[in-house]
Formats: sequence, structure tokens, C-alpha cells
Amino acid sequence: MLEMIQQLDEQALRWIAQFVRQEWLNPLVIAYTSLGNAGLCFIAAALILLCFRKTREGGATALTAMGLGLLVTNLTIKPLITRPRPWVVMEDFVSLVTSSDPHSFPSGHTTAAFAFGVALFLTLPQKWAKATALVAAALMGLSRLYVGVHFPTDVLAGMVIGTCCGLLARWLVQRFKERFLHR
Repeated sequence: MLEMIQQLDEQALRWIAQFVRQEWLNPLVIAYTSLGNAGLCFIAAALILLCFRKTREGGATALTAMGLGLLVTNLTIKPLITRPRPWVVMEDFVSLVTSSDPHSFPSGHTTAAFAFGVALFLTLPQKWAKATALVAAALMGLSRLYVGVHFPTDVLAGMVIGTCCGLLARWLVQRFKERFLHR
């Protein structure tokens, strides 16, 4: 079963590299995917949200969600699974960027993006902001496939983990507010 999944993952990445990648689009996608490096863009955005009363809960929820995602993905699953990156196992495959992290499963960028996006979707009042948060998360996951640093199942797992972390963070922040701030 795992061998079949690996084959499908590799076929999907080769298809993306052959039919989706465009010279004019490469620098844009590389720049976008780099925004997720170490989660710095998401962390900075969440810290800015903490500065305003209307968005403070969203910022706190996003930071909590990303912290949970870091624990689950980078500190737990990646070291246990140790799936190598696509360019390591796929002969003649060209990745547009590389990573110092040798482990591919699950995608940390996608986990952080979905943790952040779901947290904001659940807390921000504006529909446009909710939609933007989820679209930005989806684009981050797709960018990881486009540049060739993750397999589709890595990104799918990152989406699921990030979504779960966003949901759990929302619950945790609400419990914290009820317990400590509404006395």
C-alpha cells in the first residue's frame, strides 16, 4: 500500500513539474513559499493581530494553533516518520528550492498555514478575511508541491494536522478566556 502511495505521489509531482510549472511563474511561487520559512510570516501576522482589540483573539488563537502544529509536525511526526524529500528519492527530479530539513512528511509549511488560516477563519468577523486566510493556506500547500519539496500526501497531512490544530487552539483559547478573563 505504501509503495502504491509513493508511486502516485511521484507521478503527481512529475506531472506538476512537466505541465504546471512555468518559467514566468517560478519566481512568484518561490517567493510565496519562502514566506512560510520557519513560520515567520505567520508569526509576524499573528503578533500584529495581537496589537488590536478586535483581532487579539484571532492572533492568540493563531499563535496557539501554530505552536501546536510545530509540536505535532516538526517535533513529533517528522522525526518518527523520516520520509526523505522528493529530490532525494526521485531520479532526475528537479526541485526549485531545497530545505535544510531532510524530512518531508508532513509539510510543516502547510501545517503552519492551515493552523493559521483555520484559526483566523474561526475568529475573525469579516467574511473576506476568513476567505483570504483559507485561500492563503491552500496556496501555501500548493506552492510546496509546485516547487517540489513535498509529496502530495505530505501536503494533505499538513492540511489535516493544521486544521485540527486550528480547531483545538480555538477551543483552548475560548476555555482560557472563560476561565481567566471572564471572572
